[in-house]
Amino acid sequence: MAAITATGQTKATRRDFMLIATGAAGAVGAAAIVWPFVASMAPDAFVIAAGAPVDVDLAPVADGQIVKVFWRGKLVFVRNRTPKEIEEAEKVNLASLPDPQPDSARVKEGKAKWLVVFGNCTHLGCVPLGHEGTYEGWFCPCHGSVYDTSGRVRGGPAPLNLPIPPYTFVSDTKIRIGEESKVPPKAAAA
Repeated sequence: MAAITATGQTKATRRDFMLIATGAAGAVGAAAIVWPFVASMAPDAFVIAAGAPVDVDLAPVADGQIVKVFWRGKLVFVRNRTPKEIEEAEKVNLASLPDPQPDSARVKEGKAKWLVVFGNCTHLGCVPLGHEGTYEGWFCPCHGSVYDTSGRVRGGPAPLNLPIPPYTFVSDTKIRIGEESKVPPKAAAA
């Protein structure tokens, strides 16, 4: 406590100084202890990058080749379809499909040779093998699901087609997975 002098004013004592110094040191110590816990709540660079879009260079991908990439920890197949594969996928009778979807709805307009789909079977999440099965698309060895070259389910226990991730063409030879085109379809055609 501060001492009161004969004039009625308070005089700072050594005890007051020690009290203030101890309080300040305690506050600095508490901040030093709390800071690592607060900093640990921020996502690290790997987590931030996992959600970021992924660019894929299409130039080295040969006709008929399937490239595997990861986006947000999920496997994505990028397939450079041959003219024969495109033709077969386009002339399928949609009524015969368990999950009817035209080939044109599974690719970007004017870019039919490039198919981009998630790489997990829609039955139980296994990874199907490319260029396998009756339709030379994908075959899931776990339970026998068969997909065509458009990623549409054609047989087996899988209930749905291979899903399409959001992606856009950055150029003729590069796509960005994880980002949809922000240009409306009619404006892009103009």
